[in-house]
Amino acid sequence: MLDHLSIQCADVAVSAAFYDAVLVAVGGQRILEFDGPTIGYGVPPMPDFWIGPNMTGNGFRESHIAFNAPDRAAVDSFFSAGITAGAVVLHEPRVWPEYHPNYYGAFIRDPDGNNVEAVCHRPA
Repeated sequence: MLDHLSIQCADVAVSAAFYDAVLVAVGGQRILEFDGPTIGYGVPPMPDFWIGPNMTGNGFRESHIAFNAPDRAAVDSFFSAGITAGAVVLHEPRVWPEYHPNYYGAFIRDPDGNNVEAVCHRPA
């Protein structure tokens, strides 16, 4: 249902380094760059997650972004890469039975303060 998502970043280079590090764990990579500092990530050939500079509005409004992980090890790897990249921990990897019995997710903050998650919906 979702075709693509774009977020605005205070410092695109800092955010790009963060997303370069964490998205590889869930199969994503930098695919396309254009118009200066606009960067598209995804699974080749199509970018579906974009970052770019702050262009509109004042102040910050938190977004929640959940990336689908193929397995629980990928969630753990995403979390570890985020910590290495300097992310603030919101929730360490664990099962979230309040969502459903196989919901395994980890939540961190990106350099702009967004709530970024990797989630696997498969059983262990």
